[in-house]
Amino acid sequence: MHSEIDAVELLNRLKNGEKLNMLDVRGEIEYNTYNIGGENIPLKNIGNGALSIAANKNEEIIVICTAGLRSATAATLLTDRGYTNVRNLTGGLLAVRKLKH
Repeated sequence: MHSEIDAVELLNRLKNGEKLNMLDVRGEIEYNTYNIGGENIPLKNIGNGALSIAANKNEEIIVICTAGLRSATAATLLTDRGYTNVRNLTGGLLAVRKLKH
């Protein structure tokens, strides 16, 4: 089972200069249009097993998408594959953008 992180905590950690393992599971066009960093591996690639996450299985991985739905699916897939510290960004980038404006 994965846990969650909200936009406030994520932005505070980024503002403090913390190096985070973020995985953005949106499509490439969405990622290139707006992102807050992190590795871009679309959900379909994670589902197909094409996984090249640069984190070990015990490091925290924060999974990001637009609204938190695709990232929740990806977080479950990662947990099922043995990653032990996966966190889903609740509300996704929509929540992040609301806080930034």
